[in-house]
Amino acid sequence: MVKFVLAAGGSAGHVYPAINTARAILDLDPQANVTIMGTERGLDADLVPPTGLALELLPSAPFPRKLDGQAFRFPPKFIASVHLARRFLKAHSIDVVIGFGGYASAPAYLAAKSLGLCIIVHEANSTAGIANKLGATLTPHVAAMFDGVISGARVIGMPLSTDIVELDRHQGQAKAREYFNLPKTGPVLLVFGGSQGAQSINAAIEAALPQLLAAGVSVLHAVGTGNIGASGPVIDSAGVVYRTVPFISRMDLAYCAADLVVARAGAMTVAEIATVGVPAVFVPLPIGNGEQKRNAQALTSAGAAIEIENSAFTPDTVVSKVLPLVLDNQMLTKMAETRREMSPTNAAKELAVWGLSCP
Repeated sequence: MVKFVLAAGGSAGHVYPAINTARAILDLDPQANVTIMGTERGLDADLVPPTGLALELLPSAPFPRKLDGQAFRFPPKFIASVHLARRFLKAHSIDVVIGFGGYASAPAYLAAKSLGLCIIVHEANSTAGIANKLGATLTPHVAAMFDGVISGARVIGMPLSTDIVELDRHQGQAKAREYFNLPKTGPVLLVFGGSQGAQSINAAIEAALPQLLAAGVSVLHAVGTGNIGASGPVIDSAGVVYRTVPFISRMDLAYCAADLVVARAGAMTVAEIATVGVPAVFVPLPIGNGEQKRNAQALTSAGAAIEIENSAFTPDTVVSKVLPLVLDNQMLTKMAETRREMSPTNAAKELAVWGLSCP
């Protein structure tokens, strides 16, 4: 029996690839033992338990971005996380550590290296993060979603769920709209900003809501945990719906229900949209080294999506650019047909096979 730790920690973009890979491992080898390693401040504690997978949490010790008080507190916190990770790996006789670049990954990589375990690194973004840059120096087993991100990495794509990989968006539309209590006919705009929502996107969509509803556009809006307003769903006399939810767990159905998506350009989001083939408006979050903008570049260059800068995503922009697009069936069809597959869709299975043959 091969024993795995899949190190994630932090955002849904780190946790979901770990969950999808865990499921692929168990599909191939039901006798395998898999634990997700996350952090106390990440979404691991929310997203992993419902899957039935084992979860181990480390103290969060994010790498400091500048020389301040946090930078001076970082070394002891990080060392403590490494020791805790090592203790867990040793006590449970772990064979393989697969890391996805979240806050738990760097401690897990160092702990695994000290024990001589097999390490596999998966980098999802167009620019490698600090944890995976470190991990790539400790192992020859490195995978990536994009070519050229880490020298020598095997390009395998993003570990996606089978629900996304096997999705037929048009065939499932009626069921999906019923699931979200959306109109059976008429355009539907899906809006989400990641697991925590996106304040600038939320504000622009809400301010432009009267024009969207007046044009017959229903909106399914994942506003983020804690951002639900007091008004709840808005239904106008024509049956057009504005429905807010904190978070969408059934993204496969959300993509089926939608004619157009407005979203950030995290690696997981871009990979899912590319695989499903739903037209998109990306509003990249201007953080780091501009990796979200680069994540979306292949789709925007191919004409399968458009990009609007975060600072330019205003209510006026929603009315002048997003509204005409969601009403343009011919353009939406063209965007869907010209979408470019970002990557192979068997990345979770490929990582699973790699891990099972690694020890």
